[in-house]
Amino acid sequence: MEFMTISEVSKGFKVSTRTLRYYEKIGLLPSKHEEDYAYRVYDESSVKRLQCILILRKLRISLKEIALILENPEQLQIIEIFQKNIAELNGEITALNIIRDVLEIFVSRLNESIGTKIRLDLLGDADIIKFIEPLTPSRINFKEEGSMEKLNKANEALGKLRKVRIVLLPPITVASYHFVGENPEETVGGVVDKFACESKLYEKKPDARMFGFNHPNPSPIKPNYGYEEWVTIPEDMEVPAPLVKKRVEGGMYAAHTIAFPDFQEWQLLSKWAEESDKYAPNYSEQGEEIMDGCLEEHLNWVYSSYMGWPKNGIDGYIDLLLPIKLK
Repeated sequence: MEFMTISEVSKGFKVSTRTLRYYEKIGLLPSKHEEDYAYRVYDESSVKRLQCILILRKLRISLKEIALILENPEQLQIIEIFQKNIAELNGEITALNIIRDVLEIFVSRLNESIGTKIRLDLLGDADIIKFIEPLTPSRINFKEEGSMEKLNKANEALGKLRKVRIVLLPPITVASYHFVGENPEETVGGVVDKFACESKLYEKKPDARMFGFNHPNPSPIKPNYGYEEWVTIPEDMEVPAPLVKKRVEGGMYAAHTIAFPDFQEWQLLSKWAEESDKYAPNYSEQGEEIMDGCLEEHLNWVYSSYMGWPKNGIDGYIDLLLPIKLK
């Protein structure tokens, strides 16, 4: 088998180059840098390893557990990991079935009461208690204030995007760096990180925030794509080259938090905005050139950079910010 470039692997297995580089960074997927290739490449063993990773991810196995499975041939430990995930799935299935059954009861009773003044009693119904009871190890008392909270927790199993936040990003002044080439996120991240540390940005602006976006988006016909990062700075602060000082107008966004690198959830957030009764996407006129105006905010990034937190010792969380407007 000949070596496959990162672009070929990305296209062939429908996984972003960003995710591939992250898998390498955390030691999950090795690559090579051969003299005949300008970019990182993957041999047959790496490709097969990636296939295993993708299968396990589709089975909702965490990256930490995948690392244990691939590096440890001990079958008992693998069985333990799978059984743990089966138990979690059984809990979700139970919650989904109960929620479906309760909703069917509600629909049936509402249909029966059409044209009457009888209202559905959500809290004092023994049948409802019977259906909800499996969601908790103890009997639910619907007279208690926290009873519906248990139902809400079960409802969260229906999808991660049920609690999309609406945020207003105020006008901000940023130090920006843009790079097109191999590993654009790592390149701009290194430059912006150096600026944040050397300028002691956190001391000058403790509430500093960092945003990023593809610029331009990856394309099958281009070997490289770009990434741009913004870090908010005081209005009177000057920035050294190659950074550029910019003024950003802000706006209204639909926000959804992901654990790195679950960027596939951009599709779920986009679907949420398109199906919303109250909001509509407000994409940039520059379109895919700047990721439609969507932003990725790396939470706690400036603070962690300033404090020198270990990169592999902290779970990375990112807010996906999709521009929206009222309908």
